[in-house]
Amino acid sequence: MFTGIVEEIGEVLEARESAEVAVLTVRGPTVTSDARHGDSIAVNGVCLTVIDTEIGAAGGTADGTFTVELVPETLKRTSLAAAGVGAKVNLERAVAVGGRLGGHIVQGHVDGVATLLTRTPGERSDELTFSLPADLARYVALKGSIAVDGVSLTVAGVTDDTFSVALIPTTLAETTLGFREPGDTVNLEVDVVAKYVERLASTGGAAVAGAVANAGAGEEDGSR
Repeated sequence: MFTGIVEEIGEVLEARESAEVAVLTVRGPTVTSDARHGDSIAVNGVCLTVIDTEIGAAGGTADGTFTVELVPETLKRTSLAAAGVGAKVNLERAVAVGGRLGGHIVQGHVDGVATLLTRTPGERSDELTFSLPADLARYVALKGSIAVDGVSLTVAGVTDDTFSVALIPTTLAETTLGFREPGDTVNLEVDVVAKYVERLASTGGAAVAGAVANAGAGEEDGSR
């Protein structure tokens, strides 16, 4: 699990194909400082597994890089298929038990991609408006949380097919959203809580309503 608080901006050093997967080598000295084989690192909001085997006993890679594999499903559903050599990416290690939940619960399971439509600079912040895929629109609410390229953000505005966010100076300086331009694609992950609520409402709503009705009937006939 992640929190959507980006730790550093990394850089793709190598991108190649191997069998049915794409292999990326990324520079990220902060996130690799204690990395071990099999650890999870979010790359632009995508949870990926470190496959490096030459890691010291205390963790960490000597050159501050790590390597991950992207399976066809990841390439199809995320923007990482276009991440070539030199691409800048947001990086975050999985949150440790007892760590601060500085953003919101982010699984690293991308729900879809969006396009940056407009960017409006302000004195102290920028407002960015993105396209909103129709199948995700019901999960996006005003003042709710959404992860954009792995960055935990608050929804500042929403329509049927767009949403907007306001970026503070820290977010502009410390994530790739500071230099994204209209036309760029980003990964989206909606709030997992909204998906669970929808699932419970669709499968358990009738049962809950029945239980409430039965409880009320019991009180009326004196059986409780």
